[in-house]
Amino acid sequence: MGRMSEQPARWTQSTVYPDMWADPEDDPRNSEGVSPDGELPTLDDFLTGYRTTLRMKCEGLDAEQLARRSVPPSTMSLLGLLRHLAEVERDWRNWIGEGDPLPKLYGKRDGDFDGAVADQAVVDAAYRDLEREQAETDAALAAHPDLGERVGKDGIAVRELMVHRIEEYARHCGHADLLRECVDGRVGQ
Repeated sequence: MGRMSEQPARWTQSTVYPDMWADPEDDPRNSEGVSPDGELPTLDDFLTGYRTTLRMKCEGLDAEQLARRSVPPSTMSLLGLLRHLAEVERDWRNWIGEGDPLPKLYGKRDGDFDGAVADQAVVDAAYRDLEREQAETDAALAAHPDLGERVGKDGIAVRELMVHRIEEYARHCGHADLLRECVDGRVGQ
């Protein structure tokens, strides 16, 4: 007799490639045509792709699934990642600006993960917070199209900030892959 497992069976929605999240024609990250010209449009394209990937990894889950800390003892959850990235977007604006730092969205350190509870109102707020913070950081950076320009009190180059944003989303998309698989078994790129 086989052993029962509490781990969900692995699955994907793709019917073409078993290791993909979605069929290529259904994947919103796929674009027809050539890649963008220039460094800034390329960086923006990669950032957009990772932002989309994170949202895709959270699609179709209820509040309990999004808040599930599926890799104990870590406090990380998909909902926590949404909240964390909203917090990080806000913090990046502190790097850009010269004034007083913006207050944390979720209070104390680790409030982004600790407050990620299975409540639909918390989920809805996390998506709103992330969208708003992304838009505000994008707008702040749009005022500095020269990637070599140094901004903020620490004089960070816009290029470095853009690359760091991409790295942050890429790293957390990797976490989201594992978290999602633990929640319901869905796998893919």
